[in-house]
Amino acid sequence: MSYLVDKRERARMFRDRLGRAVTARGWTQSRLAREVGVDRSTISALLAPGKRLPNAQLAADCASALQVSSDWLLGLTEQAERTDDLLAKAVLTFPASRALLDETVFSWHEEAEGHKIRHVPASLPDVLKTRAVVLWEYREALGAQAEDAYDRFSTQLGLLRAARSDFEIAMPLHEIASFAAATGYWQGIPLAARAEQLDHLISLCDLLYPALRLFLFDAHRVFSAPVTVFGAKLAAVYLGRVYVTFRDTEKVAEVSRHFDWLIREATFSTRQAADHLRELRAQLP
Repeated sequence: MSYLVDKRERARMFRDRLGRAVTARGWTQSRLAREVGVDRSTISALLAPGKRLPNAQLAADCASALQVSSDWLLGLTEQAERTDDLLAKAVLTFPASRALLDETVFSWHEEAEGHKIRHVPASLPDVLKTRAVVLWEYREALGAQAEDAYDRFSTQLGLLRAARSDFEIAMPLHEIASFAAATGYWQGIPLAARAEQLDHLISLCDLLYPALRLFLFDAHRVFSAPVTVFGAKLAAVYLGRVYVTFRDTEKVAEVSRHFDWLIREATFSTRQAADHLRELRAQLP
């Protein structure tokens, strides 16, 4: 519902916010006057107690010079950044390595420490992979760096073991079935590596619950691209060579609601998922 603000209150908000913006830029009144193209006395009058408000042109010029929103200066919004700046920051891209081991991803995990991390992996969850699986999967692409990748994943798992973050993982049933049977993407992976990995997953699901929760969904019914939600302030979609990230609160919430949908539609809930892994392990020769 819209409401009117008294002119004196609007003038007070403008004075306060103009002064804060000048201070934040490290400017003097004289510097702002030069940037805007007016006398210093004009800026002094705007900052002096009273009920004077600038005309639309002067308000826009001050906002432009100070790189803030004119709506914010006038008390029409609580967001100081300009709309184009907000849009530029709302969606960003970052280079991505073949394995999710780079400093950017690690910093996102650290930033989300103590909050819920929700993850749909591109294959198996990297953080839960054994050394043998990491080396088999990434050695061709990463060479010697495959060992570094495993060390980085182990560090992330250490954060999880310390229960500083809740970690929810949703992945398609066909991915874990393909891994167990060594078909498709996983064709050629040794039986010993598969058995060790399934044992490792089962152990972690039992040991780390409820901090770690695994859900398995049927991709014939629901689908998801690889995506991770880091707390309430960041969501990252993995495209292969780049991440597309969202920091707009509503967009992050929307991605999180997508994850909620995957969980609601999951064929196996977190406790059932561990039992399903045991069944796959029992079927190995």
